[in-house]
Amino acid sequence: MLTRRHFIQTTTALFSASICSPLLADTWPTEVQKAAWDAQVTPPGYDPATSNPWGLHPRFLPQRVVVKDGLVPGDIHVDAVARYLYHIEEGGTAMRYGVAIARGKLYEPGTYTIKRKVKWPHWQPTQNMIDRDPELYADIADGMEPGPENALGSRALYLYVGNRDTYLRIHGTPHPSSIGGRASSGCVRMVMAHINDLYPNVKTGSTAFLYSAEDSVVRQS
Repeated sequence: MLTRRHFIQTTTALFSASICSPLLADTWPTEVQKAAWDAQVTPPGYDPATSNPWGLHPRFLPQRVVVKDGLVPGDIHVDAVARYLYHIEEGGTAMRYGVAIARGKLYEPGTYTIKRKVKWPHWQPTQNMIDRDPELYADIADGMEPGPENALGSRALYLYVGNRDTYLRIHGTPHPSSIGGRASSGCVRMVMAHINDLYPNVKTGSTAFLYSAEDSVVRQS
């Protein structure tokens, strides 16, 4: 079992999920449309370490931090208590991002493989989500087209166990004020500008560790 001593030792070096079913769509946005949406969700003069039009607590802005030896570069670790996602780099560092996790018991700790990546994905609520909140999903039960208001936002990393799609995602959100909280139906949410930075650095086949509250490293008093 993964425990705190296997995970992150950190000082700052720089200063959902929806559980989602795959929507098989007939049309996809063009590269021109994707670029236009990227510009729309990226603040003017964007600097990951300082840009904050979303009003986030400063600790949720991207930072490079020092990590313990032995962590695998490319892997992702999610701290359920501090609401951090760490993307491990070569040389003993990681990029750390603020995230939102699932409400209540919908958060699912575990070890997952990222087997799919999509820019500006489609999204469709699962039947469980519809059954749980029928009024909320009544108008979108058949799915949402890609775009800045889509529940998966600008990028999605699809989490699998073996060859089974868990319907859990690490994804952008059109609701950045949720970062730092518990808001989704299972997935891990990120600010769209932040996941846009993370996305090209994540390879399919990488491992994502979603830690339980008991095994998360950074505890808030």
